[in-house]
Amino acid sequence: MIDPNDLTGGATSGCSRRAMLRMCGTGLGTLALGEMLTQQAAAEGSPLAVRQPHFPPRAKRVIHLFMNGGPSHVDSFDYKPELAKFDGKTAPGGNLKTERPTGNVMGSPYKFQQYGESGIHVSDLFPHTAEHIDDICVINSMHANVPNHEPSLMLMNTGESLQVRPSLGSWLTYGLGTENQNLPAFIAMCPGGYPIKESQNWQSAFLPGSYQGTYVDSSHTRIDRLIANINNRRISRDAQRQQLDLLQQVNQQFAAQRETDQRLQARVESFELAYRMQSDAADAFDVSREPQHVLDAYGPGVQARQILIARRLVERGVRYVQLWHGAGQPWDNHDDLATNHRRLAGQCDRAIGALLSDLKARGLLEDTLVIWGGEFGRTPVVEMPKEGANQGKMNGRDHNHHGFTVWMAGGGVRGGQRYGRTDELGFKAVENRVHVHDLHATILRLMGFDHKRLTYRYAGRDFRLTDVHGRIIEDVLA
Repeated sequence: MIDPNDLTGGATSGCSRRAMLRMCGTGLGTLALGEMLTQQAAAEGSPLAVRQPHFPPRAKRVIHLFMNGGPSHVDSFDYKPELAKFDGKTAPGGNLKTERPTGNVMGSPYKFQQYGESGIHVSDLFPHTAEHIDDICVINSMHANVPNHEPSLMLMNTGESLQVRPSLGSWLTYGLGTENQNLPAFIAMCPGGYPIKESQNWQSAFLPGSYQGTYVDSSHTRIDRLIANINNRRISRDAQRQQLDLLQQVNQQFAAQRETDQRLQARVESFELAYRMQSDAADAFDVSREPQHVLDAYGPGVQARQILIARRLVERGVRYVQLWHGAGQPWDNHDDLATNHRRLAGQCDRAIGALLSDLKARGLLEDTLVIWGGEFGRTPVVEMPKEGANQGKMNGRDHNHHGFTVWMAGGGVRGGQRYGRTDELGFKAVENRVHVHDLHATILRLMGFDHKRLTYRYAGRDFRLTDVHGRIIEDVLA
């Protein structure tokens, strides 16, 4: 602290040159320290300030590759040689019922081969991903509640099929905060529009709005199209800061007269985040700043770009990045499965392989959890023609919630293993069955949380992602 008397060299003396220089030097340092303390206080007061989980985390961040629509597990990561044996014949156990009428067994149009030291079979849909199979844990025994997109999407993303609940990304940002206050903690990218159920997939529900996912249409390349209103062409940054400071004062006065209003707090936080994002977001989303060999590794196309952006986001401290394949439900192939699955996998497989290589080379894979999957799988039998449901070509598969596949890599996962098993045709999970609640409990454990203790009190009771369900799949943990 500076003694006021030093300003004049004492009560009666003038200010010496030495005292003047000492005062100015200390004053500049004090200004810098003041700015640093102000930023620290702002971060600590933020609902997204970094917080410690229940246990030492194995993963610090998540990239969730969501193949919305329901990819066929028996054509990708769940090898079933019996499909070829019974191709065109009735299934040994009779007709396999799901949502729509089904017919005879449909053999896979893709070839499988073994990869890595683990020797896990992967189809030729995902050859680049398969090169990393020894870092991947393939869970072949997933099951959900119903064979419909809407409730299955809600279950996979929020842990509840019917009622409004916070999403997994919202729970994680609520529990952990974020390492970068200048970017959203939770980002959901979907090129071309929204998936089925739209923003409900990344909602915060009764959690404060600060924890809701930020939607980005990754089909755009210009930063002002990716993120609306990212730049203000009429008002300078200094003027914006003055406006926000005034608005903050008004909001504080408003809030002081009422009980805590989470909506008001969320609105204030969104304004502040938008102001800070003007510099950091442009850098994070601009893949042109990557070396050419990195761009070549990920390949062309919107899937490659958004997967590369995901890596740029997590290395900048974003907690949860969810990548949807596209608007609607692109993997929902009731017809022409052989052609459509080939096209869809071709859009993302190379980039997924590059992502795993890239994260590993940068030392990020060990504490970044990568998740791949959809809301359910597909039947091993052909879907029969039904007006309003398909085109009647009899070359696609129906929805299947009885058994499907999700895989995880990095972030404390024990790779090079298949966990669980479906029956001989891949219709139903029969060994080490894993419900979506179990998957969520395991993800939370990898992130350092006891899923029974990560709760939020609302409407007179404590809520959690897994409700009253969920068990940790210990064999998945490294």
